Amino acid sequence: MIALPESGASAALALCAVLVAVNLASLAVAALRIGRKDTGKDTGKPSAFPAGAPVSVVRPLRGLEAFSEETLLASFRLDHPAYELIFCVADAGDPILPLLERMRSAHPQIPSRLILGDEHIGGNPKLNNCVRGWDAARHDWVILADSNVLMPPDYIQQMQAAWRTDSGLVCSTPIGSRPANFFAEVECAFLNTLQARWQYAGEALGLGFAQGKSMLWNKPFLDAQGGIRALNAEIAEDAAATKLVRAAGKRVHLVAAPFRQPLGHRDLAEVWSRQVRWARLRRVTFPLFFAPEIGIGALLPLVLTGLVAGTAEAALWLVGAGALWYGAEMALAVRAGWHRSPRMLAAFLVRDALLPAIWACAWARTAIVWRGNAMDIRTRDAAPLETGPSAA
Repeated sequence: MIALPESGASAALALCAVLVAVNLASLAVAALRIGRKDTGKDTGKPSAFPAGAPVSVVRPLRGLEAFSEETLLASFRLDHPAYELIFCVADAGDPILPLLERMRSAHPQIPSRLILGDEHIGGNPKLNNCVRGWDAARHDWVILADSNVLMPPDYIQQMQAAWRTDSGLVCSTPIGSRPANFFAEVECAFLNTLQARWQYAGEALGLGFAQGKSMLWNKPFLDAQGGIRALNAEIAEDAAATKLVRAAGKRVHLVAAPFRQPLGHRDLAEVWSRQVRWARLRRVTFPLFFAPEIGIGALLPLVLTGLVAGTAEAALWLVGAGALWYGAEMALAVRAGWHRSPRMLAAFLVRDALLPAIWACAWARTAIVWRGNAMDIRTRDAAPLETGPSAA
């Protein structure tokens, strides 16, 4: 225990109480926001998306993933009367191509195209892969969707329903589903009741920010701001999208219920690498918003406060606060229909034990590994450093 004057211990408890209250408030706001249908009857703000407008869906692909067949097949089974699919593959030898061609042959009724070869506009490999697909899109409404997003049949309608008169972009954060082992459940703990929760809470407070997994754009709007190449202003296209939309006086809106990303197996190294990469990107692109992330996990403030306070009464209060915090996270998962299991409490604890180290690593270095390339993200172009292991 750390011996502090009574006033110091009281201050530590008060600060901890503030952090607990803020996180509980964010969980409550997210619970109210997620799943709310975007209709005029429910919100007073009906969708401003033009009825019946056709949509181009651009999907960049690279390599075979555990759920590639399922996620690709979902693209061809969307319940929308007028859409086209544009698949972008940078490498003509990519192993995803035989599967993709079988899918296209089996669904000739769905207009689809394959674009081989990328256009290097900067250090973001996904953006480089999407540029030619964006240019080829025939329609004024374009969805950019990652390969591992599992699209429900009403995927396009859900995106359209969230479009408002002040929208510059509609997107969805990924929700981890179908974890096959414990560390995949830790990934769910990061993606769902932590990251998605804060994104929806922020949007509800007028601070919506983009997420690159699924993005619905009005093509004339983005083209007027410099087109898809303008998203190269930042190493992360979703950060560039957020800044571009806000600069145009528009807002980023989220779908009523975020779309799922099946996870399968994950190991600790994969979870660590992905979370550190995302943290470093957030730190570089939005440092003022990233700095408070040290306080978004329960374990650090509760343990430090317990060490400082050093009394049985404080310990009981902190145990109760932790139970309330994690109980509220579990309640959000139940409310939203997300993954939960008896191991989720352990997954929350492991996640929160990793958070301070991830936060510190984000400040300590500017190198990330992205799609097999290690790069320095201090500059917009993210100069490559060396080849490293793949990190999706």
